[in-house]
Amino acid sequence: MAFKIVWTRTANETYKRLSAEAKTALAVRKKSKNKKSSRAEGLFNQVSKCVRQLSINPRHRGLQSHEFESMANPYQKDQKVFEAYVQQHTPGAYRVFWCYGPGKGELTIIAITPHP
Repeated sequence: MAFKIVWTRTANETYKRLSAEAKTALAVRKKSKNKKSSRAEGLFNQVSKCVRQLSINPRHRGLQSHEFESMANPYQKDQKVFEAYVQQHTPGAYRVFWCYGPGKGELTIIAITPHP
């Protein structure tokens, strides 16, 4: 079952910022004729892949989704919030925090943040 992605304002702003940084880096890279992608491009590709995978299968093994107890569900306080890995073995590795809902067949991206 594919899930429809719903964004909180914070998560949407972070996603748009990462996208803009990647587009800027790509333009600079093309102008300098550099073939190696930048860190900003790689990070955005990883985040967007994680979100796509969450929409297809939130339990995908590569996401390593697990319950995250330090954050409250924005819709129902008794429901769980999950953390999915965007990166691993990287200082400040990014994570996507998400929950099911608000409606049936929907998945909400709560936040996209670097791991402390």
